[in-house]
Amino acid sequence: MKNKINIEIELNDKKIPKEITWVGSDGQAQTAKGMLLSFLDRETKDTMKLDLWTEDLQVGEMDQLMYYTLRSLADTYINATGNKELAEQMQQFAHHFGIATGLLSESS
Repeated sequence: MKNKINIEIELNDKKIPKEITWVGSDGQAQTAKGMLLSFLDRETKDTMKLDLWTEDLQVGEMDQLMYYTLRSLADTYINATGNKELAEQMQQFAHHFGIATGLLSESS
């Protein structure tokens, strides 16, 4: 079984992303204001990254993207490695980030 994800980036006249659209195998088009994509090269072990955001992305929206990405990375890390201690430290940093950006309150 194979699945495809197609990503289309519309650029403005300054070559800055104006619109990000992606379509999965289900054919349902989705739009996004930002995306973070990373690949680990099988042979060289180098990480290839593509981080894009649209011209109208607000700072608060970037904060939200980063907060949820950090939380998700901690979940991915524990699922892949079983290293609970380091995953908990990653979650603690994500929580700190959420407080520092105003996404979370001190009591949460």
